[in-house]
Amino acid sequence: MNEFPLTARVMGQIRSEFPQFELRPKAGHRLSQGIDIALKLLTFGGQSTYLTEYHTVLGTTLFLPSAWADTSDVDRAILLRHERIHLLQRRRFTPLGMALLYLLPIVPVGLAYGRARLEWEAYTETLIATAELKSLSAARCPELRRRIVGRFTGPAYGWMWPFRKTVERWYDQVIQELERRDSISMELLESES
Repeated sequence: MNEFPLTARVMGQIRSEFPQFELRPKAGHRLSQGIDIALKLLTFGGQSTYLTEYHTVLGTTLFLPSAWADTSDVDRAILLRHERIHLLQRRRFTPLGMALLYLLPIVPVGLAYGRARLEWEAYTETLIATAELKSLSAARCPELRRRIVGRFTGPAYGWMWPFRKTVERWYDQVIQELERRDSISMELLESES
């Protein structure tokens, strides 16, 4: 019996779209170690958990931090749905286009609109998956909101969009849309009974 059935289901979906998709640990991966050093330098030590807490899609490989081993099935599935969005973006924009969007506009650190737009799309899926696989109240959780907003406005992603109010407004709009969908679903269930 698979102890990670949700993970297996999402992995199956991803592999049906991206047959070469694989998971690899960051530990021992030279490029990941180099990225870790570069991020520590660029963020003045603010991003110090790249190897231990952050997941990174490079090509069709998801590089896993050491924390993956302790991640629950539900949280793995949520994370994989987020990373699937990055794979779809890579297909849509091409690998070179994705790299340029992620690294350049407007500047790589402090105001990176391209990276912020890519991550808004992926974190929207994180919130949708959280509402579907956990609950709407889990997606509303103030700690989750603080953590996601902080990814945009803090050193984790190089202060990619340091305008806290804009990021909070985006987050709240996603939650409002999820609440609207939930309300419609409840009305449909009530009308059927």
